[in-house]
Amino acid sequence: MHKPPRERLPVWLRRAWPQSLLGRLSLVMVAGLLVTQLTASAIWASQLRAKAQVEAQSASLYMANGAAGAIRYFRSLPANYRLLQIQQLREMGGTRFFVNLNSSYVPVREIAPHPLARSVIDTIGAALKTDLPHSPSFHLAFAWPDQLVVSGDDVRLADLPDAWVQHILLLKPDPAPILVIQTEIEPGNWLYMAALMPNPYFLSGNDPLAWDRLALQGLSLAVVLLLCLLVVRSITRPLAALSDAAAAFGQDERAPPLPETGSREFINTARAFSAMRERIQRYIEDRERLFISISHDLRTPITRLKLRSELLDDESLRNEFEEDLDELDMMVKGALQCVKDSDIHENPAEIKLDALLGRLVRSAQLAGHTVAWQAAGMTVRAKPLALKRAVGNLLDNALFYGQRAEIRTYSAPGTVTIAVRDHGPGVPEDAFASLFDPYVRLAHGRERNDGGMGLGLGIARGIIEAHDGQLILENHPEGGLNAIIRLPA
Repeated sequence: MHKPPRERLPVWLRRAWPQSLLGRLSLVMVAGLLVTQLTASAIWASQLRAKAQVEAQSASLYMANGAAGAIRYFRSLPANYRLLQIQQLREMGGTRFFVNLNSSYVPVREIAPHPLARSVIDTIGAALKTDLPHSPSFHLAFAWPDQLVVSGDDVRLADLPDAWVQHILLLKPDPAPILVIQTEIEPGNWLYMAALMPNPYFLSGNDPLAWDRLALQGLSLAVVLLLCLLVVRSITRPLAALSDAAAAFGQDERAPPLPETGSREFINTARAFSAMRERIQRYIEDRERLFISISHDLRTPITRLKLRSELLDDESLRNEFEEDLDELDMMVKGALQCVKDSDIHENPAEIKLDALLGRLVRSAQLAGHTVAWQAAGMTVRAKPLALKRAVGNLLDNALFYGQRAEIRTYSAPGTVTIAVRDHGPGVPEDAFASLFDPYVRLAHGRERNDGGMGLGLGIARGIIEAHDGQLILENHPEGGLNAIIRLPA
C-alpha cells in the first residue's frame, strides 16, 4: 500500500509543517527568500573575493616594485649617508615608506591569518626575489599600528613623532594593517620599511560578512518578508471567513453574508458560496413544507378511511383495513419524524452530561427498565435537545433489543465519549454496513419491537455528525451491541 505524500516525510518535518494555509504560505515564502538571499550573497561574495584577489595582485606588484627601488637606493648609498638620508625623508617626506636602519631583524607581531594577506606577502616576496636575486632573504608581514615595533630597542610606532609617520602610515581614526619589509643590505645592517597598501582596507573591503553589509541585507530581507506576510495574510483572511461561514452554515447558524471584497477569484467564490447557501436553504425549507403538507394531506383521508372501516360488517376485513391504515399512518409519522429530527434548530450550549444522562436513566427506570450508569462530572458543548434525542434513541434501542443497558462516560485527549451498551445478541458482522439506513431492521429487532420504523440510528448519527462527532457501532467483547458517541471536548 502506498502511503500519502505527507506520511512519507520524516516525523520532525511533519511536525514542523504548519497546518494552516497562512503558515504554509509564510513558511514557503520565508524559505524561498532565505534561499534566494543566501544564494545571491554566495555568488556576490565569490565575485567580490575574485575581484579583491585581482586588485591585491596588482597592488602587490606595485608595492614590490617600489620596495625594490628603495632597497637598491639605500644599498647604493655609503653607510654614513644612510641615516642622513633617512632623516631628510622623515622631515621632508617624498616617500611612501617609513624607513629605519637596525642592527638585526626586528620581530613583528603579525595580524591574524588571512588568505588575502598571505597572497599579498607571497606575491611581493616572489617579486622582490626576482628583482633582487642576489639579496639575502626578505621578511614580510602585516601588523597593526598599535602593536608594531620599529627598532631593536623596542621602540614602537606610537612612540615616534607624528610628523615622521602621519603622511605615510594611517594611525587614526581607523587604523589599517601595515606591510613591513625587512632585509639585510649588508652584514649587521638591516633595512626596515613599513608602508600601507594602495587600498589600506583591502582586507575588510572584500568581506561579505561585514556588519554594515549584513545589516543592509537583514533590513532588506525583513522588509520583503513583512510585505510577503501582509500579502499572504490578505489572501488567507477571506479564505478563513469562507471557512467560518461554511462551518456556521453546517451547524445551522445564521452567519452574516460574505463580504465581496478582495481578489477577483475570492469575490467569485463568495458569490458562488452565497448562491449555494441560498439554494440549500430554500431546499431545506421546501422539504419541510413538503413533508408537513404531505403529513397534513394524508392524515385527513387516513382518518376518513378509519371511520369508514368502522362501518364494515365483516370484522376480519375491518381488522385488516385498520392494520393497513395504522401501518400507513405510522409510515407517514416516521417519514415526518425523520426529516424533523435530523434538522433541529438550536443554539449550542455547555451541557452537563450527568444531568442529561440522569434524566434519561430515571425515565427508563420508572418504566421498569434496568440501566446501569455512574456520574462522571463531564461537560460538552452541543445542542441540548438534539443530543438528548440522539442518546435517547440509542438507549431506547438498547432497552428494546437487549435485556438491560449500561451507559459509560469517559474522556480522552480532545474527545468526550458516551458508550451505550445493551446485553442482547449483538449484530452480525455483515449487517453493520446497513444499520444506519432508513427502515432497515434486523430479525431480532422485529421480534422484540414490531412497532419500530428503523429510523433511530440514522437520526442519531446525523445529529452526532452535525456536532463534528462520530457514532460507532461494535459488538462488545462480552456480548451485546456497544454504541459509542465521540464528541469534541
